[in-house]
Amino acid sequence: MPCVKRNWMRELLLGAVSGELAAAVSLAAAELVAIAVGPQASPVTAIGGTAIDATPVEVKNWAIRHFGTSDKLVLQLGIVAALALFAAVIGVIAVHHRPAGVAGVAVFGAVGAVTAVRRPVGVWTDAFPSLVGALAGAAVLWVLAGRIHGQGPPATDDAGSPVRPVGAFDRRGFLVAASAAAAFSAVGGTVGRRLNSTDAAAVASRDSVKLPAPQSAAGRVPAGADLRIPGMQPFTTPNPSFYRVDTALTVPQVNADTWRLRIHGKGVTEPLEFSYQDLLRRPLIERDITLTCVSNEVGGPYTGNARWIGVPLAALLKEAGVRPPSAGGPAD
Repeated sequence: MPCVKRNWMRELLLGAVSGELAAAVSLAAAELVAIAVGPQASPVTAIGGTAIDATPVEVKNWAIRHFGTSDKLVLQLGIVAALALFAAVIGVIAVHHRPAGVAGVAVFGAVGAVTAVRRPVGVWTDAFPSLVGALAGAAVLWVLAGRIHGQGPPATDDAGSPVRPVGAFDRRGFLVAASAAAAFSAVGGTVGRRLNSTDAAAVASRDSVKLPAPQSAAGRVPAGADLRIPGMQPFTTPNPSFYRVDTALTVPQVNADTWRLRIHGKGVTEPLEFSYQDLLRRPLIERDITLTCVSNEVGGPYTGNARWIGVPLAALLKEAGVRPPSAGGPAD
C-alpha cells in the first residue's frame, strides 16, 4: 500500500475551515429550531443576553456612548468572532482526532442550552435549538474531517479500480460537503433570523388595538412649542423617530391578546393580574412625557417626547395592598 505524504499546512487550513463551517451550520440549525421555540432560545441571543446581564453598568454606558444603537450589534459580532476562533481550533483538533472535535462542538451546544434555560424567562424547551444545532455541527465536522484524511467512500474509476490511495485527501468529497454546509448555513441562517424577528400574530393583535378616550386628557401643546428650526426635532417625536437604547438583543414580540401584568412580591397582600383589555377599561390619563436615555449627552439623539395614555400605577398598587414605608409597608 503506498504511503500517503501528509501536508500539515493544508490540514491546518482545511481543519480551520471545517470548524468554521460546522459552527455556521450549528447556528443556522439553531435559528431554524428557534422559530418554533422562540427567538429567546437562539444560542447567540441567550449567551449575549447573559453577557449583558453580567456586564457592569459603567461598561454598558460606555458602550452606548461609543456605539449608540449599534451596541448590541457590536456585542453579537464579538460573540460570533469568539465562536469563530473556538470553531477554528476545534476544527484543527478534529482533523487529528475526530471524537475530540465532536466533543468540542458538544460543549458549545451544552453551554448554549444551559444558558438559554437559565435565562430569567427561560423554560426547558429553550435548550432544543442549541442541542439540535450542536448535533448538526458535529455531523458536519465529522464528515469534513474524515474527507481530509480520505475516510469517505472510496474513489474508483469506471473499471472499479481505486484512483486515490487510502488515507489521501478526498478533494472532491470535501468540496461537495463543504459547499452543502455553506449553502445550508447561508439559507437556513437567513430564514431563521428573519422569521425569528417578527411575530405576525403579535403584530396583528397590536394593530387591532383601539385606544379609548382618556378620562383625564392632556392639554393642548402651547403655541410656539415647535420652533421649526432646520435640523431640530419637533415638539412631539414621531413614532418612527423615537430612539431605542436597551439591553435586549431581540425586540420583544408582545401580543396584546396574551400579555399580562402581574403585581406580586414583597409588600403585596393581594396579588393581582390584569390583561391589556382590563387596563383599557380602567380610568386612563393622558400626558406629554419626555424620555431620555441615562447615557444621553447634552444635545444627544437619545431623547424623545410623546403623548402617552395609561393607568396610574399608584391605584393598582393600592388595590394590591401595597403600603409605602411611611405607612409601615416594606416596599418603596
